[in-house]
Amino acid sequence: MAIENKVALVTGAGQGIGRGIALRLAKDGASVMLVDVNPEGIAAVAAEVEALGRKAATFVANIADRAQVYAAIDEAEKQLGGFDIIVNNAGIAQVQALADVTPEEVDRIMRINVQGTLWGIQAAAKKFIDRQQKGKIINACSIAGHDGFALLGVYSATKFAVRALTQAAAKE
Repeated sequence: MAIENKVALVTGAGQGIGRGIALRLAKDGASVMLVDVNPEGIAAVAAEVEALGRKAATFVANIADRAQVYAAIDEAEKQLGGFDIIVNNAGIAQVQALADVTPEEVDRIMRINVQGTLWGIQAAAKKFIDRQQKGKIINACSIAGHDGFALLGVYSATKFAVRALTQAAAKE
């Protein structure tokens, strides 16, 4: 799938890997919807995308909230004239021994890393079906999704889960 003139949505686009993904997509010709909890971060990345001659739009959302993920995709279609690609990139990690992780920390990382990815898969698939078009769903993972790491036990578990969701979605 060539991405020239396609619309891509990237979660966690306000910094780091998400920023890099958004800029690469823009360099390859896509318009980009930048989604993050950090409005200043996505505003800065939007300026970088526009400096490359591509369209950018921003949407502040917490991907752990299913309704916000659906709204972000609707907004991408509205502001950028379509929706073709989602990159479920947003995620968090904790560096902590398993013996010390609290229930609240486990819940937070699972909601963002696993449920956030699932909501992105669901929302994108629904939009592609509604638009009667094919599209791309890309889920960012980690080496921690292939090999559990000390002090990153819960994070590793979430990335194993993202791999499983990706494999299951591909088979559906």
